[in-house]
Amino acid sequence: MSKKIFSDIEVTKLSKNKNISKVSNKAITYTFEFKKKFIEEYKMGKPPRIIFEEAGFDVDILGMKRVETSSKRWRKAFKDNGELGLMDSRKTSSGRPLKRELTDLEKIKRLEAQIEYLKIENEFLKKLDENRKGGCLNKTEIFEAIKLIVKRYKLKSKIKFLCFQAGVSRSGFYNYINSEKNRNNKEAKDLNSKRLILKAFNRRGFKKGARSIRMILENEFDTIFNLKKIRRIMKKYEIICPHRKPNPYKNIAKATKEHSTVPNILKREFKQEVPKKVLLTDISYLTYGIGKRAYLSTIKDGSTNEVLAHEVSHSLSIDIALNTVKRLVKRKFKLHPECIIHSDQGFHYTNPKFQRLVKSKKIIQSMSRKGNCWDNAPMESFFGHMKDEINLKPLKTLDDVKKEVSKYMNYYNNHRYQWNLKKMTPVQYRNHLLTVS
Repeated sequence: MSKKIFSDIEVTKLSKNKNISKVSNKAITYTFEFKKKFIEEYKMGKPPRIIFEEAGFDVDILGMKRVETSSKRWRKAFKDNGELGLMDSRKTSSGRPLKRELTDLEKIKRLEAQIEYLKIENEFLKKLDENRKGGCLNKTEIFEAIKLIVKRYKLKSKIKFLCFQAGVSRSGFYNYINSEKNRNNKEAKDLNSKRLILKAFNRRGFKKGARSIRMILENEFDTIFNLKKIRRIMKKYEIICPHRKPNPYKNIAKATKEHSTVPNILKREFKQEVPKKVLLTDISYLTYGIGKRAYLSTIKDGSTNEVLAHEVSHSLSIDIALNTVKRLVKRKFKLHPECIIHSDQGFHYTNPKFQRLVKSKKIIQSMSRKGNCWDNAPMESFFGHMKDEINLKPLKTLDDVKKEVSKYMNYYNNHRYQWNLKKMTPVQYRNHLLTVS
């Protein structure tokens, strides 16, 4: 509750009291003699109200709050400095400059201080302009710049001016300073999260995105992180997630007249929840070393995403596709009685040799419609992910490429958790399907 404001009539009445040296609508200045008398009588046990009333004051006009405040202030001043504390020192210690001519030395000192301040102001504004041109200045960076300038040049009294120049609020700056401890605690937690995310990101040597990292943390580190948190930490600390690129070399071979196509029996029913019933196959290029190229043929289980066979070659001849099927058969998989192998209408799959081989193994052949990549989308997706996650550039020979691809296939089948496979690896999901069937 604020002190009482006096009316003009009350001011006139109070001004007639000899114990007041000055009075206005908002304030009263009491005489030194009255304050001294007040202390003496208070020590004798008189209450403040009685002392004021005996001195001719109308307590109803003054208000008890003003009486109690004055009493408390005078008692403290007397205790600290004796009678000297009761004197009105506002005229002698108001902080106002003295009305006198400055000496030459004082003028020089003042000018030097002004020049120094202008330098600081110029440096601060220049820093803000440079950052604004780059479009990268946020409020946190502005507050940090103000903090550094204030600390370096001891400009606590100029915080309001600096905030105004930077276009931020002073309350926002003080909130930033006061929340430093909380920010440091949050930064410590983020650094700990970064350490765990990096362990998952670098797990087994292949690059991973946020979803893969989340599944590895849950399955192998017994840690559950929200996807949003993982993405925030990756963005904050520039943990780069690979981005898939389109394949500019998709149509790498054309069928001749003796080649024939077959109908699209599969019709995009890739997920039939039966292992080794739907087989998907395709060929893609692999770039390694300095401008060198190899080719990868793969057969993949459409239901479990497990890579069942693959072949790496320096040539795009028909042998790459034939050898992939032979590798599949050699592994003695127990294929489904109604097993289908689905591909695009590429040169290799319309070739009579390939079609005879597939037929001899009692596998039904199916092909995508012409120019429709969606009919074999899981294979396109697999190659895209693989090229993002594997690094073949340092390799120099085809044998090195074969070893690295085999290593990746083992990782993909046994250790790469997939969101759409109930967060299991392909092999785990295959065993899951065999268990529930």
